[in-house]
Amino acid sequence: MNGKLFNPRLIVIFSTIIAAAIFRLIPHWPNFTPIAAMALFGGAYIGRKYIAFIIPLAALLISDLIIGFHSNMIAVYMSFILIVAIGFFLRKNIKVTTVITASLGSSILFFLITNFAAWIASPFYPANFAGLMQSYVAGLAFFNDGSYGISFFLNEVFGTLFYSGLLFGSFYFVTKKFPALAKA
Repeated sequence: MNGKLFNPRLIVIFSTIIAAAIFRLIPHWPNFTPIAAMALFGGAYIGRKYIAFIIPLAALLISDLIIGFHSNMIAVYMSFILIVAIGFFLRKNIKVTTVITASLGSSILFFLITNFAAWIASPFYPANFAGLMQSYVAGLAFFNDGSYGISFFLNEVFGTLFYSGLLFGSFYFVTKKFPALAKA
């Protein structure tokens, strides 16, 4: 970024992340949310790394203040931080295939970390490898009755793919219309 903390490009990126956070507040299928896409987008497009973490995390925190917290929030935020870091790898190579790959990887990472945390905190699973695998299998089937979309995990995958396409695609088209915003 050309030395200025707040420039038109950064304001557009911030606004996009805030808009995505607002989508968490609109009724939706469980886990069909933009949180992983916000983190990827912030990591990919916000030039200063500390701001790339702060803005998406702040947007997540503000929306969580409205939605509410739960016992495994630390795992959610840890996942989110790692997904911002995955976004850093996209910076020099933002293409449809890399965004799709990063989105899928982010969804899997989120699933693994949050279900690991559920296994640790839950008295329902044995404290061994078999118990961990049981928690992952249960996580795959969680909310799989059709009334909540496809499944909790697949809703997250499709939500991340959808919102990544929306965020990255929208920013791409905006930078084509206003080329000054494309400059890092």
